[in-house]
Amino acid sequence: MIQQTKIQTNYGALTTLITVFFFWGFIASGNGVFIPFCKSYFHLDQFQSQLVDFAFYGAYYIGALSLFVFSALRSKDLVSNWGYKKSIVYGLLFSLLGAIAMIISVKTGSRENGFVFFLISFFILALGFSLQQTAANPFAISLGDPSTGSHRVNLGGGINSFGTAIGPIIVALALFGATHYDDNAIQTLSLNSVTTLYMGVGFLFLMAALLFAFSKKVPDGINTSEIEPAHKAMYTMIAITAGLLLCFIPVFNSYRNIPENISADLFQQIEWKRMILLFTALLVLIAGLGTAYLSSRKDGQGWGALKYPQLLLGMFAIFVYVGVEVTIQSNMGELLKSNDYGHLPTSAIPPYISMFWGSLMIGRWTGAIPVFNPSKKAKQLFMIIIPLIAFCVVLLVNTIAARDMSPLYYYVLCVLVLIVAFFISQDKPVSTLMLFSSLAMISMIIGLMTTGTVSIYAFLSGGLFCSIMWPCIFSLSLAGLGKYETQGAAFLIMMILGGAIIPPLQGKLADLKSIGIHHSYWITVACFSYLLFFAWMVKSVLQKQGIDYDKQVGD
Repeated sequence: MIQQTKIQTNYGALTTLITVFFFWGFIASGNGVFIPFCKSYFHLDQFQSQLVDFAFYGAYYIGALSLFVFSALRSKDLVSNWGYKKSIVYGLLFSLLGAIAMIISVKTGSRENGFVFFLISFFILALGFSLQQTAANPFAISLGDPSTGSHRVNLGGGINSFGTAIGPIIVALALFGATHYDDNAIQTLSLNSVTTLYMGVGFLFLMAALLFAFSKKVPDGINTSEIEPAHKAMYTMIAITAGLLLCFIPVFNSYRNIPENISADLFQQIEWKRMILLFTALLVLIAGLGTAYLSSRKDGQGWGALKYPQLLLGMFAIFVYVGVEVTIQSNMGELLKSNDYGHLPTSAIPPYISMFWGSLMIGRWTGAIPVFNPSKKAKQLFMIIIPLIAFCVVLLVNTIAARDMSPLYYYVLCVLVLIVAFFISQDKPVSTLMLFSSLAMISMIIGLMTTGTVSIYAFLSGGLFCSIMWPCIFSLSLAGLGKYETQGAAFLIMMILGGAIIPPLQGKLADLKSIGIHHSYWITVACFSYLLFFAWMVKSVLQKQGIDYDKQVGD
């Protein structure tokens, strides 16, 4: 086993770094308010309105892929050569361009063509986020001992989740002048409010960029090490991208020119075709990563970071993780409207969606406790108090937003299960991921086998158990990559694409009469099963490379 000297955490740099984590959550969650406005103002159908999220998350994939291809052609890692600090500054400035583009779209667009400009603006903004994420996650890991890197990413994730929690409220205040809004408020929204909102967002991007650029506490994070050409990896990722496009384009085209009086049988046939295409997209990704895994085992030359099995396994783990995290809540609104769940009206659903995202915050706040190096007794006390405080924060934020949270008071019992799980896992990334994946699987099965409050709580608790998976997967996937770390981070960021494939795949399963919305949640069981497999597999892979990751963290 390779022994590593403990490195002190750079708290000054870490404090500055986590500001960008807040932006990701704040802006992404604000899309939930912006989507219904676009749907009303531009007269869109439900599928067209969802293109806002598709453009937003698709930009992560395209941005990270572009970074990798450019670096592969030059045989130099672009982010490493710029340094983490400059890369984040460039990413923030790129997002600033997206905010400016949004303002121009509002000023010059029309109801007939403006939505295209809006999508382009969202895409540009998210491209900046892609660069920021590619640099920020490995940067957080590098600002201290590698064995505690997942905790620093967890801290960033906790701040991200706080941004997610208050983002919709702040956006609603900026647009409507109130935290509570209805369809009438959306329909009468002034475009001047949108301009004001994005002027404020752009100002925040600029201030954050200046903070990073002139902060003496934040190291440059430059790594000028030469990396071998990764043409095999480049061609593989381009082939995967082409395959995904061949699957997505027919899905988009299938929404055109559908007659209003279409028969139920014909509609089901179209839905089957869409589902098959989405499954094919999933198989394209699996086949591409599987080919890279097998080929790089025979000869690692030309594969770059993809020659590391922990990264290839981790790429699909990130894909699955983001997909299952998003799909649980994306389809929850439809689930709660069903007869088995009380046929809840649309106005009663937001508290449940908020609690799901709040569950991520609860877990991430708890997972970040070791960053501050408390004493053993203080740590044990904080592990009990912090998640309960976070739970109260979620209730408080929603109460301020005039939402009825009384049906969720007893959800605190699920939070107590989370606390016990943290005590059992003992800060070990592999053990934590195995335990939390298992608990998530059990929760999903309970949700599938029951209805009503028990089922709702079970599905919501998926957020609690998802909460610390991202930093565990990220740090384990990058362990031992050395000079290929930022290239590996770019590959992982590409896999945020899971949020654009798995949710609509579940949606198509739900549309089939033979399955329905409730049983469509079996897809979440499959996702968590792979994450459990990844945790078991990556431990063996790292041990063969002389990296006993759980042992390092426990020491």
